[in-house]
Amino acid sequence: FAGLADVSISEDIPVEGEITVPVGSHSPDEDFSTLDEPVRDTIMRDLKAVGKKFVHVMYPKKSSTLLRDWDLWGPLVLCVSLALMLQGGSADSKDDGGPQFAEVFVIIWFGAVVITLNSKLLGGTISFFQSLCVLGYCVLPLTVAMLVCRLVLLAGSGTISFIVRLLVVLAMFGWSTLASTAFLADSQPPNRKALVVYPIFLFYFVISWMILTFTPQ
Repeated sequence: FAGLADVSISEDIPVEGEITVPVGSHSPDEDFSTLDEPVRDTIMRDLKAVGKKFVHVMYPKKSSTLLRDWDLWGPLVLCVSLALMLQGGSADSKDDGGPQFAEVFVIIWFGAVVITLNSKLLGGTISFFQSLCVLGYCVLPLTVAMLVCRLVLLAGSGTISFIVRLLVVLAMFGWSTLASTAFLADSQPPNRKALVVYPIFLFYFVISWMILTFTPQ
């Protein structure tokens, strides 16, 4: 084979045949996307995701579900529901309860933004919208407390009614605070967790106070 070393192949000679790289079988599911599915399936999938987050809030534990698959649909629904139940409580009869509705939106969303910025400035490792998602979903216990208080007020507004509402609001306030810290505490530096928990405590305390002091017209 010594003579083959001087043999050169012209670049003009075409190479026949087909060179392919073997790959695994192509699954039809790989071409599937949310653009191809029916609208009903998309809505049901989103509703199931929101429902799972509600379950995580009602049974708080260290989980990254709320942080990984964040959304703002649940917080929006809770905010609207709480605002609708709170409106018209202390407004004059000539008004439509608009200021109360706006107050809830301002307190919840502005408060959540301030807490998120505080968390980021203290070295938090979660994103802006992840924090808003957690804080918004953890309003769920307080929304339940507002619903219970409205039902209790239908029976009367005496001392017993106030004690029942106080116990319910305190329990749900503690639930919201513990649930939010369970999801957010691990994302903060160990020596600054107290500085993050304190604004969260005030955030849910203000909402709880609005619920407790609510009196229908």
